[in-house]
Amino acid sequence: MDSKRIINGTFGTLWVDNEPWLDVESFEAIVNIDYEDVNMAGSPATYKKQIGWNGTGSLTIKKVYSRITAKLAAGVKTGQAPRMKFVGKLADPDAFGSERIALYDVTMDSFTIMKFEQKTPMSEEVSFAFSDYDPIDLI
Repeated sequence: MDSKRIINGTFGTLWVDNEPWLDVESFEAIVNIDYEDVNMAGSPATYKKQIGWNGTGSLTIKKVYSRITAKLAAGVKTGQAPRMKFVGKLADPDAFGSERIALYDVTMDSFTIMKFEQKTPMSEEVSFAFSDYDPIDLI
């Protein structure tokens, strides 16, 4: 394996509702598979049956704008938290290609209205959930 083919996360990009968020430091989306245990007569093993899945993730944003607060503040107060679309892309020029994944029905679990610490560049961490996804490009 040629080590230069390992993807560098520096080339990751996130679009939220078709707007590029270039201030994202890190992004992670995970599909968690839900299983039910199944026992079979004559076998001591425990088998698994998929019964569903759920999507979770997190992102860290450099505090340049009030992006998350602007998206959520008004809707959360009225009981209408917005649903968003995320598209993440990882495209290192040395890699064999690029990955692009779309997440739909994205909801934020919480958001920080304000936080600061002296002599510290600020960032904002947000966890989210999603209920649908599509791999657009895979390597």
